[in-house]
This record gives sequence, structure tokens and C-alpha cells, in this order.
Amino acid sequence: MADIKLVLGLKDGKSVQKELKGTQTEALLGKRLTQTVSGDVLGFPGYEFLITGGSDICGFPMRKGIQEARKRVLVTGGIGFSGAKRDGSKQFGLLRRRTVCGEVIVPTTHQVNLKVVKEGPAPLVEAAAKE
Repeated sequence: MADIKLVLGLKDGKSVQKELKGTQTEALLGKRLTQTVSGDVLGFPGYEFLITGGSDICGFPMRKGIQEARKRVLVTGGIGFSGAKRDGSKQFGLLRRRTVCGEVIVPTTHQVNLKVVKEGPAPLVEAAAKE
């Protein structure tokens, strides 16, 4: 099993990082973007998280609507595309082919971004520091 780094976004705008190793990652495998995950399986009892994004082992971002592990898609904007700027203004109609990974968490996923939906009894910062 590969290791997965979690970036947990707090409601005050700060973030906490935690690394899952070995069999702990099985709780996330097969989950999709915008699904919720119980904090009990991740080591944060009482918490509930929303999967908001992530990237694979090569750094390609996860994009909603892609069912394959990695794919080259033609994009005009959004995830994986920063856009082109010419003379300080955006250039409209620009299409670029970018590589993105799918919306499902697979063993090649390296980082997963999570947002706190429901808070638990203990502060998240202290719970992550214990690990």
C-alpha cells in the first residue's frame, strides 16, 4: 500500500497535515470527490470530512468527471489549467490539452484534500499533533 498525505482544511482557513501509512489508506480507496468520510477511520473521532481534491504521485490534480486513473483532456479552465494572460487581460477561447487524474482515490493517489464538515470533541490541531 502506498502512503497518502492528508491536508485537512479547517473552518478558520488554516490547514493541518497528516500522513496515512499502510492499511490505514484502505478507508479512502474507492472514494470520489465530494463524498464525505468519517473521521473515525482516519484517526479523528467525531469529525466528518468532505473530499475536495488531491493529486497523484506525479503531481497531476484530481478533476471531477474523469473516470480513469489518468487522462489527457482538452480544457478551457478550471482544475489543472491556469489560463493564459496577454497584456493583463484573459485571452478567451483558449483550449489546452492537460493531463489530469480521475475523481476516484486509487493507490497512485499521493495527496488528498479534505474539508471539515462536522467537528469533533477534541481540537483537530491537537489530534493531528499526537500522531
